[in-house]
Amino acid sequence: MGLLSGLLGNASEVDNDKLDELLADTLIESEEIEKAYQVIRDMFVFTNKRLLLIDKQGVTGSKVEILSIPYSKITKFSKESAGHFDMDSELKIWVGSDVEPLTKEFKAGDNINDVYKIMSSYIL
Repeated sequence: MGLLSGLLGNASEVDNDKLDELLADTLIESEEIEKAYQVIRDMFVFTNKRLLLIDKQGVTGSKVEILSIPYSKITKFSKESAGHFDMDSELKIWVGSDVEPLTKEFKAGDNINDVYKIMSSYIL
């Protein structure tokens, strides 16, 4: 992930091998990582069973919160594609009865359509 992209809050794709150690005690049997994205130190991970939001906290990032959202609790989601002048895309996810969505930015090089297809296959 480029430093500038990270500082701007854009998400970059993460190699699944990097997540094996971090999620070793979190993933259940037969659960597999589909896609993972990182924004500075935080990540969101799409598995075949749920969405994991990983929040590294503190100066050293040694404290980690992992929020698990079953796909059945996601009520709707949307994508906003990049325009001519705006090269970034945005993914919005509504959970339960929350009015405000979770929002993630994707830089031009990351394919938001892959994540959208993953979500569609598990939620619809």
